[in-house]
Amino acid sequence: MKRMHGSICALALAAASYLNAAVFDVTNFGAKGDGRTENRDAINKAIEAAVAAGGGTVYIPSGTWVSGSIRLRSNVTLHLERGALIEASSQAVFDAPEPNPSDKFQDFGHSHFHNSLIWGENLENIAIVGGGRISGKALTRGLASDGPNKTIALKLCHNVTLRDFSISNGGHFGILATGVDNLTIDNVMIDTNRDGIDIDSCRNVRISNSSINSPNDDAITLKGTHALGAARSSENITITNCLVSGYEIGSLLDATYKRTVQRAPDRDGPTGRIKIGTESEGDFRNIAISNVVFDTSRGLAIESVDGAHIEDVAVSNITMRDVSNAPIFIRLGARLRAPAGVEVGSIKRIRISNVVAYNADPRYGSIISGIPGHDVEDVTLSGIRLLYRGGLTLDQVAKQAPELVNTFFFRASGGVPPREPYDTPEREKEYPEPSMFGILPAYGFFIRHAKGIELNDVQVSTIKEDRRPAFVLDNVEGIELENCKAARVGDVPALVMMKAKNVSAHHCAGLADFQGDSLDRKER
Repeated sequence: MKRMHGSICALALAAASYLNAAVFDVTNFGAKGDGRTENRDAINKAIEAAVAAGGGTVYIPSGTWVSGSIRLRSNVTLHLERGALIEASSQAVFDAPEPNPSDKFQDFGHSHFHNSLIWGENLENIAIVGGGRISGKALTRGLASDGPNKTIALKLCHNVTLRDFSISNGGHFGILATGVDNLTIDNVMIDTNRDGIDIDSCRNVRISNSSINSPNDDAITLKGTHALGAARSSENITITNCLVSGYEIGSLLDATYKRTVQRAPDRDGPTGRIKIGTESEGDFRNIAISNVVFDTSRGLAIESVDGAHIEDVAVSNITMRDVSNAPIFIRLGARLRAPAGVEVGSIKRIRISNVVAYNADPRYGSIISGIPGHDVEDVTLSGIRLLYRGGLTLDQVAKQAPELVNTFFFRASGGVPPREPYDTPEREKEYPEPSMFGILPAYGFFIRHAKGIELNDVQVSTIKEDRRPAFVLDNVEGIELENCKAARVGDVPALVMMKAKNVSAHHCAGLADFQGDSLDRKER
């Protein structure tokens, strides 16, 4: 009892730094941390008591607290003591999904918030803190309306802090924030079966010092859905000092880091990456991503396929190991999952520097690809070291053997037919993944429908001998290679370009300096 009293006193002092010094212990409202008692009503009563007092901290001590929907309120901090576990109830004690007339253009999980373990809407000055854990094991993972499916869901809130806790098996989303401004996520650990953190149409967001393991879906994703009834830009966002991974579920939290996952549900390798997109009706600008480790996961993805304009993005100091698809994937497409009249967006002013990747999937290379009439523009890559597994040939590109190609993204068309090696399909309206193109003709970089692309101090190589060009340029203009280096085998060209204007290479090992155009395919 003395120990508990001391903890609460210490908490009362610390809580003043968040909102209010008043502390409301959930046990005083009938909650029991015995792993059996349903505590939804007791926890919500403690929250309402804090609201009635003008704000405060709701304290959840050590124990296992089974609960349904916990409803956050303005000016209230939820503090999970170390040893505290909020466990999603297996009973029907969750709020129903609220109506949303704007649910046509995104998945069910993105359209509704109340059917969550912890949720808040139109709130200010809220926080979830402490060293405890939240388990969403009883939550659903699917896309349809089949029950509660999010651990934490926030909509149209501002001044939000999420710090120092962990989430296990978070359902469809560990954290979903939509239209949330002035959001801080710090020192959070998530080990989950779907998306880790989804930041949708938010402004002034800081994600730092966090570890997200999500082998079946994305770890940290910036999105721009139609869930708010209109496109809303995502801007002024930083992601720094984080780990993202695709380990076996649960092995981040128990620190065993098991690299046993071979495939995600979409039949590519483990996901666990940072991505801008895929849902991309709202624009993205002023984004900085730095000091991130990707381990046993897919690479960095920047995608506008629903009309978004992505601009002014800086990515730096990234390491990747055991990369399960393209280390760098920049895609401008025309899926247009958005209201009628929305046009193809744009991607421009992207800076990516100081990236090291080891043991990357050899099938795809890194990709910068727009579509006919819509170029990716003004991208600079510098200080890049990419080591692929290699071992493929142009003959395998031509055959597109089923055992090498992920046919999941070609299932509507019945698979991937053989083709001329450099005749890569456009697939303008398809869901964007590197495997959407099948095996690519370049092992290093495939750049198509792009303008103003600069590669400076870029090195690509393979663990096994690979008989494909390092660089393939197709329908491009203004491509500069400076101080680049690529492994090559025998008479295989280092660079192949087609329908290319104003391409230049200077001081590139194994490639003579040149500047020029090429209407037909030219090999160098």
